[in-house]
Amino acid sequence: MPECPTLNIPEDGKLADNITWFARALRAAGIPVGPGRVIDAIRAVEAVGFTRKHDFFYVLQACFVSRPEHRTTFAQIFRLFWRDPRYLEHMIAALSPMIRGVQEEQKAKPAEKRAAEALLDGINREIEREEEEGEETEIEIDASRTMSGEERLRSLDFELMSNAEMAAAKRMLAKLTLPVKPLVSRRTRLSPNGPLIDGPATLRTAMRHGGEMQSFALKARRERWPNLVALCDISGSMSQYSRAVLHFLHAVSNEKGAGWAKVHAFTFGTQLTNITRHLATRDVDAALAAAGAQAQDWEGGTKIGTCLHQFNRDWSRRVMGNGAVVLLITDGLDRDDPTALEKEMRRLQLTARRVIWLNPLLRWEEFAPKAHGIRAMLPHVDSFRAGHNIAALEDLADAISRPDDVGEKARLMALL
Repeated sequence: MPECPTLNIPEDGKLADNITWFARALRAAGIPVGPGRVIDAIRAVEAVGFTRKHDFFYVLQACFVSRPEHRTTFAQIFRLFWRDPRYLEHMIAALSPMIRGVQEEQKAKPAEKRAAEALLDGINREIEREEEEGEETEIEIDASRTMSGEERLRSLDFELMSNAEMAAAKRMLAKLTLPVKPLVSRRTRLSPNGPLIDGPATLRTAMRHGGEMQSFALKARRERWPNLVALCDISGSMSQYSRAVLHFLHAVSNEKGAGWAKVHAFTFGTQLTNITRHLATRDVDAALAAAGAQAQDWEGGTKIGTCLHQFNRDWSRRVMGNGAVVLLITDGLDRDDPTALEKEMRRLQLTARRVIWLNPLLRWEEFAPKAHGIRAMLPHVDSFRAGHNIAALEDLADAISRPDDVGEKARLMALL
């Protein structure tokens, strides 16, 4: 078998350095890239050649990308990194305003901010060093019409946040609360100022006084607090949203006086995982790290019907007491049989007091219930709301306090 022709990498090593820096940018953007993959990528490029950009792209993708959900980030970084030989100068001029949070007319694509931020890692330090040496770099930004940082973060999509913006958003999520009103039970208790007359207690008191009724015994309805049960989709399409929502649930579960009897949290992708005990950890980073280690299907596929069946069979009777409210966080894109999914959703709604579905796809104005999974689930939820930013999670508190809230369900049901 004849040997394949190879194209030797130039001795100056610039291409190898660029591939190494490119791998560093991928790692900063969240793609796991180690030294071994960098060496493999350099050897692969040396064997295949780098005269065609199409071949070069797929060679590097084969070496650096091992999960489907990382392809978008890889493509964005590749486009920004290799688009021009003088990419550093262009990125400083074109991407620095975007990284610093200035709103642009053109909306950023998913993972583009994190990709640009990863590419600019280290460049800002070079600018600061030049300024110290006397070369001043002045960037003027007209921010007269931009929103304040906190207000902008409330309306910014979790998927479009940079690493710094996501860190600030997590600090805001840690301060959110989700108070709930108590449920009035049919059972009663003795109360000196109660609105109801306790007939048996009044008669017993009268019998102790020779049958003379001197006063009425009063009673009031008992109050009980419901459970909050969160079912969070951690598949590849929901990864960024799930991490933000779990930060929010951690704050809710550790908030004293919010009214919830117990906060139960489950993650699901291809299997169901109970992470309730991890949310009790006060340190949110330690809690989510432990939850991520337990959930082996993070950023994997989606089998909503199978996971709901497992929940209804194994956990429903344990956690759905006291009139539980269910938060279902998923985009509804399922690979299971829609008939089985509809059956499990119907059973879930019958065992819960309310089922509230948070779907990040509602951020699109053109969203319509066309997917089979969404069409099967929508009729069996009480409220259908967006869950793609901080403002949507803040509105959730108002939705829970109003039992008549249906969100966008009525509008979307008309489209079925």
